[in-house]
Amino acid sequence: MKTITVRNVPDTVYSELAAWARGSHRSLQEQVRHLLEEDVKLRGTSIMESAGAYRAKLASRELANVVDDVREDRRR
Repeated sequence: MKTITVRNVPDTVYSELAAWARGSHRSLQEQVRHLLEEDVKLRGTSIMESAGAYRAKLASRELANVVDDVREDRRR
């Protein structure tokens, strides 16, 4: 694995990252690595590709009539 050093991080950015890391039960290093990995994943596929994959996933499911389900639920 490679190492990256980030210099001159503004205090406000550092504080927010540290708070975010604590809230996620991660170290600051783990949080920054997680954010970088997520950003790389998002940039790997276009929005259109992601939408197409999601549409294909939903196409294989049987979706009930939502209106009928809501009406039935209200009658209970």
